Amino acid sequence: MEVVGRDAVLDDCAILPDGDRFLVFSTDMVHASTDFPAGMSDWQVGWMSVAVTLSDIAAMGADPADILLAIGLDDPSRLRPILEGAKECCDTYGARFAGGDLDCHRELTLVSSGIGFSDHPVRRAGSRVGDVIGIVGIPGRAQAALEGFPAYREYLFTPRPRVEEGRALARSGVTSMMDVSDGLLVSLSDMLDANRCGYEITTSRIPGIEGIPGDVSRDLALRGGGDFGLLFTCPPEILPLSIPDLFVIGRVIAEPVVKVDGRPATIQGYQHRWDDGS
Repeated sequence: MEVVGRDAVLDDCAILPDGDRFLVFSTDMVHASTDFPAGMSDWQVGWMSVAVTLSDIAAMGADPADILLAIGLDDPSRLRPILEGAKECCDTYGARFAGGDLDCHRELTLVSSGIGFSDHPVRRAGSRVGDVIGIVGIPGRAQAALEGFPAYREYLFTPRPRVEEGRALARSGVTSMMDVSDGLLVSLSDMLDANRCGYEITTSRIPGIEGIPGDVSRDLALRGGGDFGLLFTCPPEILPLSIPDLFVIGRVIAEPVVKVDGRPATIQGYQHRWDDGS
């Protein structure tokens, strides 16, 4: 039996009309065994717990408004730095840290919920054959940190939601958008589920990760999660846009399949477990 409905889970946020604008809502759960890599501080835990929700709001091209944070706490001494990290992430991206809930758990667990506003939210559905595929951000850097490249730990421990970039893309007229927190291939597969078209990317167009060999960098970019970039499609005529780290990596095609360098892709992406890369 379908309980929620397919349309309700296609996007990064739920959407509610509110007069001449829209409210967007998102909620995310993170917890120690699957989401907090070894070496992450409690301040960074708080930051990440908010960043995941702000990234969903950014993917709709919306303005963040309020964040609520529910914490299942395993150790009372962790509370203050977690709240400080969460508050700083809210302040950085223009959201109000509006409260939440606190309980005792065996495993540290946080649930962040967020509200944003948009005149024209961008959905995952809307890609058109002939659109180009673009990405904001260099994918694979968070995964690189997990797999033994410590220079990229900031991308893993303090991910940066692309709030300003999401608003700019929405204003420019992109046809579809989502965040890429679970990896590029997984995200393209999610876009495929929402549309009646396909996606073909060219690995030579994906930006390389500095200091990492090209073949390793491409592999990390395709399957690595945790980067919180934005994946979008748009008519080619609206480009270029003055958005840093924006790269055109492919095109929307009629065949309903994800292709990499002309071949159907094997979908790989974020797994719900952590490895410190040692």
